[in-house]
Amino acid sequence: MSPTPEPGSQPPSSSLALDKPVPRPPKSDARTREIRTQNRRRHYLEAHPEYLESTEHEFADPVLYEKLVRQYQTPAEREAEGKRKGYSRVLEGDLLRGEARMAEIAQSTAEPSASSPGPPAFVDMATVDADLTAPADMDEARERWHQFLTRRFVHGRDDDFDYDKVDFNEAFDVLERRDAEDAWFEDEEPGWASDRESGDPEEQQPAKTGETGIQDF
Repeated sequence: MSPTPEPGSQPPSSSLALDKPVPRPPKSDARTREIRTQNRRRHYLEAHPEYLESTEHEFADPVLYEKLVRQYQTPAEREAEGKRKGYSRVLEGDLLRGEARMAEIAQSTAEPSASSPGPPAFVDMATVDADLTAPADMDEARERWHQFLTRRFVHGRDDDFDYDKVDFNEAFDVLERRDAEDAWFEDEEPGWASDRESGDPEEQQPAKTGETGIQDF
């Protein structure tokens, strides 16, 4: 049983250290640039929501596209999508899905080992973080597909996209501008507050109403 501290005695130094807030270490320049770049990409997606609707993203992960998009399409929608893509692109998607299914079967029947092959090369790494459970409905499936595409885009994994037009565009620094404006308003002292404190009785007189000498149009 530990002894009871005497009245007025100081607590152990370890408890004092725990009570003190520990400041976060400053971010490195590389980390700051990374955060700025990812924020610009996120704002680009907010300004261009049509990016998430492109059917060309099927090839980012054909299997996930099948589970979250294709299975909820009507026959007419699938036919229209096939016409937009062309026969060769439709065939490419089917072949990639077939390869993925064969890989899944091979992995399920093989004994686990350190040398077991990973996912097929065409599968985007963002799929590793994706929720692969069955969606409850079409809306949830659509939301999860958009989340997958957003993660993929923000981390720079869309090889067909020209990221330079976003990464080096200060117009997409919305969050930084907003933070800077908030900081400015917090630091800025309202002009009328200093006027009232100046002690000038004339400046403290209430404004006269009625004729002002200025013509109103």
